[in-house]
Formats: sequence, structure tokens, C-alpha cells
Amino acid sequence: MSLLAASSTAFSKLSHQSPLRRTSASTDSRSPPPHGRVVVVRASPVPAADGVELEGELELPRWAGETSLSRFIGALISFKPLFSVMKLGARQLLIGNAEKTNIPWREMTNEILNSDVYKEMESVQNPSLVYPDYYLNPFHAYDEGNLSWLAAAEAEAATMSIAKLAVPDAPTVDEANKIVRGKWLKAIENHLKQYSGNSEINDILDIGCSIGVSTRYLAEMFPSANVTGLDLSPYFLSVAQYKEKKKAARIKPIRWIHANGECTGLPSKSFDLVSLAYVLHECPRRATIGLVNEAFRLLRPGGTIAVTDNSPKSKVLQELSPAKFTLLKSTEPFLDEYYLLDLEKTMRDAGFVSVRTIMTSPRHRTVTATVPHC
Repeated sequence: MSLLAASSTAFSKLSHQSPLRRTSASTDSRSPPPHGRVVVVRASPVPAADGVELEGELELPRWAGETSLSRFIGALISFKPLFSVMKLGARQLLIGNAEKTNIPWREMTNEILNSDVYKEMESVQNPSLVYPDYYLNPFHAYDEGNLSWLAAAEAEAATMSIAKLAVPDAPTVDEANKIVRGKWLKAIENHLKQYSGNSEINDILDIGCSIGVSTRYLAEMFPSANVTGLDLSPYFLSVAQYKEKKKAARIKPIRWIHANGECTGLPSKSFDLVSLAYVLHECPRRATIGLVNEAFRLLRPGGTIAVTDNSPKSKVLQELSPAKFTLLKSTEPFLDEYYLLDLEKTMRDAGFVSVRTIMTSPRHRTVTATVPHC
């Protein structure tokens, strides 16, 4: 961490160089940013329900994209000795923050690692699956990315920690999780009512389901639906299936599929709702486009896509300290590509209509859209 501290002077100078700011104008005369990103300029920040402004003044944080600060961080991360320190620091910070908020990280991890979860692998793994190249990169401070038992065992504690970070004033971690997930589900419900003609939700696909946290929320919201969780990691799916077996039996059990979300192999027009929860910030631009296009193929006319993830316009994320955003970027190799891609335009390009974005926590947005009815 002393290497990071030595760079503080450079950080302080670079962090004042502003990327695109929001103005009251309806258009922007500057050239569009890289990757064809379309700039949406709004007159004012979006207020939260309690009146607190959730959006910052910028279209994306200073530490993301093509800014001098972002390039400087990239240069630091590319220096392998420093990168190793950053990974260790990011991991220690995440675990430390979790345990400070009464999340028993190590206890939860050991409970999974010392269980019979390994027996689930054979029934969920697709041995013929070819992993996309980006998925084999180290991320989240794991050399193997999501392809390890440790990453799968720590996933639930990490998810709880993220919810508490998003709603730090929540009295408990469970309450924070209910708020974050509840607002996401409410955004889906509102979109369905307004744009899907009250179509029945009979079949749901949760792409990038991880250990099934979001999948279970969807199953509880739509108890009569057939719910499928799909992920690239057989380790995560093994934990998801193991945890599901520990719960009371559902009328309609969740199905777990080991597949690539960009090319699922599932029939076209076979789902009414496709969800991607906290997935896209881990993907390169080309993968996000592939995922959105595949979701469009899988959805029936009137079907809904729902994406929830980090918001580039989050005031909290824009105001992260240099040390924290450097550690964040060291564990998320595709974060810049995520922030530079105009997700709403990507959905429209795929054929979706009624694309809507709402802040559902101080850190997160939920983007919903509909397949045309005809």
C-alpha cells in the first residue's frame, strides 16, 4: 500500500481533470467518446425517493474511460509488482469492511468449503463448454476469476457486503439487501405494468446468476414461473444448487444451467423475463453486446430484459477516494469498457423498445426494456 501512497500527488493533480459534465443543454457539440458511446445530457440530477441526489455531476467517474487519471491508473495496474499489492489490498479491504458490518465472511466461506458442495459439480457442469477468453482472466482478486471453489464460497458474503456498501445507513445487512433487491424488483414490476401489457411471467432466465441470490429473489417474486439460473462458472452453480437443496422445496424448482450467456443454446422466444444482475461490469464491450442480443432472441414478444449494475452517474462512485477506486479497477479488468458503453443504446440497437433507466441505490441503476409486441 505504500506504493499507492507514493502516487498520491499525481492522483490529486489528475483527479481534478474533469471528463464530460452534465449541462442544461440538450446536445453536446464535442466529438462522441470512444466505442460510439452516445452522450445523454440531462438538466439536473435524479433525486432519490427521500430527496437525496443519487447522481453526480459527471456522465462517468473521472477514474473511468479515456481520462488522464484513468490512463494513469491503468499504467499502475499494468506494473505487476504493484498489481499484486493492489489485489491483496482490495481483498483485505473487502473482507475487512464485511466483518466490520457483522458479515461473518470467513465463517460463511469455511461453511461452504467444508461441506458436501463438491458433489454438485457433476450434475451441473457442462464439460464440453468452451469458455470465452475474457472469462479466463484474473478478476475479483482471484487468479482463476470465477473458476474456483474459493470464489464460489465467498460469493454470498461478497454480495452481502456490496449491499451494505450501497445502503450504509441500513440498520442491518439483511435490511440493506432487502432495500437494494427490493428496489430492483420494484423497477421490474413497474416496467412490466407499464410496457408489457400485464403479460404473464411464465418463464424467467437469470443470466450470470452466480450462486443464485438474484435467481431466488425472482423465484420468490414470481412463484408460479419456471425460473432458470444460468452461469459460466460450474463452481458457482454447484454452490447455488447446494444452497437451494438446503431450503424448503419449491412448487417449481429452480433449474441451473452451465452455459455461455452470449450463446445459451436455449430456444428462441422461450422466456418472458431475462435478468442480468451485477454481470455487465465484469464483461468486455463485445460480451455485453452479445448478452443483450441473446436476451432479445430468447424473449417472447412483449418480454422484458432487466439489467441492474453499477451506475456510471452514481455520485458515490464518482466521489470514491483515489485509493479505493484504484483498488476497484485492479479487480475489475473491464470496468472502463462497461462505463464507456451506452447500455441504453445497445439495447435499442438490439431491437428493444421502451428502454428505461432508474437509480435503485446510491451506487446502482436498473435498466429495463421490452421486446416489441409485433
